[in-house]
Amino acid sequence: MTGPDPTTPDLRAAHRARHLAAAPEFVADLDQEDDEDEDRPPRSSQPAAESQLAGEDWPAAGDPAGSWRLARGGEPDRVEAPEAEPAAEEPSEVVPPAKRTSRAGRNLWAAIGVGLLLGGVVLASLLLWKPAFYGVILVAVWIATWEMVRAVGNGGLKPPLMPLLLGGTAIVGVAWYGGAEALPYGLLGTVIAVMVWRLADGPSGYQRDVVTALLIAAYVPFLGGFVVLLLAPDDGYLRVLAMLIGVVLSDTGGYTFGVFLGRHKLAPSVSPGKTWEGLAGSVVTAAVGGALIVVFLFDDDWWRGVVFGVAVAIASTLGDLAESLLKRDLKVKDMSNLLPGHGGLMDRLDSILLAAPVAYTVLTLLVPPG
Repeated sequence: MTGPDPTTPDLRAAHRARHLAAAPEFVADLDQEDDEDEDRPPRSSQPAAESQLAGEDWPAAGDPAGSWRLARGGEPDRVEAPEAEPAAEEPSEVVPPAKRTSRAGRNLWAAIGVGLLLGGVVLASLLLWKPAFYGVILVAVWIATWEMVRAVGNGGLKPPLMPLLLGGTAIVGVAWYGGAEALPYGLLGTVIAVMVWRLADGPSGYQRDVVTALLIAAYVPFLGGFVVLLLAPDDGYLRVLAMLIGVVLSDTGGYTFGVFLGRHKLAPSVSPGKTWEGLAGSVVTAAVGGALIVVFLFDDDWWRGVVFGVAVAIASTLGDLAESLLKRDLKVKDMSNLLPGHGGLMDRLDSILLAAPVAYTVLTLLVPPG
């Protein structure tokens, strides 16, 4: 059941009576509105023509506002909307030329410059004054050890740095003065120093940190000590040079064959860029270069050089794969950013560290010092 219509005269009269004392002007306004409402027909019954004032513009229903108007004569007239002015073109930014990068995404020119600088330091110290090259080896061992400790620290491992640096110095020293027989004693002394030093940090993670330090000591200063052993004989500078040339030839041959002929992945989970074709290129290039090295530098049989080249190529590739595996485990791209375009020094020593003991062994057996 619906209530009474609030617009009936009786209710309006009651409304006026309630507000007469407070606002007589308001009641007068209501009376005027009531009179107007009585004379005005309902909105729905009014013709459209009567609801428009003469001379006014009214938009037609359904048309965009402002696009149509009714002229005074009643005929629709099209009003064209003004065309929008074209937006001013912003001046295009001048994009500087990108730096030239290698296939690995590194700065090519920086890599070339740093490589030439390192090569010049190594060759100058090796050919001009042998003690200076011992100093280069020692500094390289220190830097590579620091990079390894820093890298494993990303995984929460904390091998003590100081005993590793002191032990690396001892290993290089005993290799220089005591030869191959004294080299293991230097490693043993380093391990003992690490174990004692680490006691000060308490039992938490002790075994983990000591084992990590043992890996670093064996990987960097111990293997680096074989470069010192290569340098010890009178023709030691030639032996070190032969080893370095063999590593460079292996890397160059592997890269060239891998780029142009590489189809079958060697170890995709470790180093996706390496292929079996690249490995074959490393072996062939190093074998040919090794034969020439042994013939012209040591005046010996060519086949000994082939054996030397093949052994160095395989060891160099394994050294590269070993460091790649370590970096993947640590989830780092480079051991550091010390060398622009190269990463860390350890990223350049990975092949040499494993090639040095192999080269020392093969040359000692096949091309013994005179």
